Formats: sequence, C-alpha cells, structure tokens
Amino acid sequence: MNPLAVYVHIPFCTVKCGYCDFNAYAGLDGLKRSYRDALLAEIAGRSTDLSRHTVTSIAFGGGTPGEQPAEDLIAVIDAIRDSTGIAPDAEISLEVNPGTTVEPYLRALQSAGVNRVSIGAQSFDAQELQFLDRIHSVQAIGATVLSARRANIESVNIDLIFGLPGQTPRQWEANLEHALGLGVDHVSAYALTVEEGTRLGHRVSAGEVEMPSEDILADLYGIATARLEQAGFHQYEISNWAATGHQSRHNRTYWEYGEYLGLGAGAHGFFEEERYENIAHPRQYITAALAGPPGVIAEAYHPDRATAVIDFLALRLRLLEGFPLAEFKRRFGLDIDTVFGEPLGRALDAGLLNYHDRRLALSQSGHLLHGEVVAQCLAHLRSHPGVVDGAAAAAR
Repeated sequence: MNPLAVYVHIPFCTVKCGYCDFNAYAGLDGLKRSYRDALLAEIAGRSTDLSRHTVTSIAFGGGTPGEQPAEDLIAVIDAIRDSTGIAPDAEISLEVNPGTTVEPYLRALQSAGVNRVSIGAQSFDAQELQFLDRIHSVQAIGATVLSARRANIESVNIDLIFGLPGQTPRQWEANLEHALGLGVDHVSAYALTVEEGTRLGHRVSAGEVEMPSEDILADLYGIATARLEQAGFHQYEISNWAATGHQSRHNRTYWEYGEYLGLGAGAHGFFEEERYENIAHPRQYITAALAGPPGVIAEAYHPDRATAVIDFLALRLRLLEGFPLAEFKRRFGLDIDTVFGEPLGRALDAGLLNYHDRRLALSQSGHLLHGEVVAQCLAHLRSHPGVVDGAAAAAR
C-alpha cells in the first residue's frame, strides 16, 4: 500500500504567543473532550481513505498538543491504527511546551508509539522568553528534555527562534550552546517573522518594535549553521539540523511533495492530488464532525498545473539535497528548463542555486533567499501564463 503521513491538529493553548498566527486558541480547555470525539469521528469518516495506505508518520501539532490528555491522543493513535496499518517503524511525533509536560505523561504516550517529541523552547534567555510571551522558565526546558529521555523517547528536538529585536550574536550563540548542552538529537531554528494580525505585527506597525536587518539575520543564521555542524549535526533543510538517524521523517513528507492527511480544526491536507483545509474554529469543527456528512472540510481544490509546479519547487528547494531534474519531468511531464529557465538561470548566475549531476539545490547563500527564488519563478509564470500548458503540449 502507498505510504501516507497524518497530521493531527490540537488547537488549544494556555496562552497564545504574540508572534503566533497559527490556528490556536487560549481559554477553550472545556472543549478538549468533545474535540477528541470530533477527531475520532473525522477519522471514522476517513476510514476508507486510510485503509488504502500504510501510515508512515503521525504528527500532533498545534496549538499545544502536549496539553491534551494523554488518553485522548492515545485514542486518536488507536483509531488510526484500527483504520489502516501503521508501519512498524512509523514516526509518531508530539509537540510539547516546557513546564507543562511531565514524565508519566510521556511514558504513557511512548507506550502507545510516540517516539519523537519537539520541545518549543524558543530561547534560553529569560528576557527573550518574556518578549515572546512564553510562560515557561529556562530551567523547565532542561527538565522537559530529561523527562523525555526518562520516558525512552527516541528522538528529541528543540525549537529555537533567532532574529529577535536587539538580539546579539553572543546571545544567539548562548542559546545554541544551551541546546547542545542538553544532548538533543535535532534542532530547528527559525527567524522570527512578523505576521499580520498578531500582537507582534501591531507593535511593529506602531513603531514600538524594530526588527533586525537582513544582514543581521544572515549573520545569526551563519552562526547557527557553523556551530551546529561543528557539533556533528547535519543540516538537511533550511531551518533543520539533525544528528545521524534523527531527521524528521514526517516533515520530510511535506518537503518531498508527498501525500498527507490533515485532521482537526484548521488542518491542511494534500491527498490524491487534492489540497484541502478543515473548518478552523474548534467549536464549529466539533459541530460539523459530530454531525457527520458533509463533514469538516471548509475548502478543497485540485491545484492547476502552474500551482502544482510552484508548490513542488517551493517545497523541494527547502531540502538542502534539492531534487533531480528527472523527478520534475516524471511528475509533471515537463522539462524544468522550458518552464523556469529564465528565473532559475538568474538565480544560478547570482550564486543562489547549485546545479550538479542533474540536481538543483539552493546554495548556502541562497538559504535565506529561498522565498525570493520561488517568488521570481512565480512572477515568471504569471507573466508567461501559457508556458506550463505550452511546454506540456510540446512534450506530448
């Protein structure tokens, strides 16, 4: 059977951070039990789809899934297992926050198959944590790593954020050293982004907060790359570094343009060439899921060829290995030079891309300009609207 990844969205948070634009809600803890029932109903409605696949990964994200009762998450895993086969070596991952996750909780989930946790540390600096609206202490991060180890969780990731206003290279280096000192297996490091509609976005618009320049971000990113590689971590994606054997297999499914089911409020999925998004608000999602057909999908569409090739390019270029040109040809029946020859040629000339052995990948200097490379390709398609269909016709 074909492999399939499953994402399960848990939208509840104790506090929603000021920079966060995810589908997350504080103050709705009273919905948790009915939300579990809604997830089980959605899984039951997807049983036919699931039965045609083998699940190779399950990821609980949010929100803060680590604050959902363990028995609820176990019920979801069991329901997926009952609907289809879960591969014996499947990765089952859980996002947790420091300070709210204890060893017995993780032990219960480990017994149900959870073998990876991703800890939302974000920083080891108390002032930075306060700026980010994080409610945990620095000490709680280490305690959560220790709990995961004692619970026999195989792989432990720490999320970090860099590029905070006023953050110095020394402060960022200290964050990296703290993370490495905890002996984690994987580090994800993301630049702080300003999203419209967030509290941080309002503060930046009001002139209360000044974000760092692109040059400063590049310097901080370079520090992370050098230090993590020195520590033996392999960078395999723009924002992700792993010890040997600890890459996120679930996230690789996204970056490899693979299929995945999204379950839960606001979850996105890509299944049988269809992209879809579920109803976002937990209350409305619960009502729709428990009512049965037509179900919880708010929007669904089959991407046209132009959208699909851009999606593929944007996702595959996030992986440092890039992709073979033959894969683009196999998926779309197109030669990439015919479709994107002009913008990719400019990116190659600018040193943002590497082309070797019929593979295309971002260069080191292109990592932080990934969005610009993709934007140039998108602009080229918009200014040449027939290029994809014309190239496909010529290929036939």
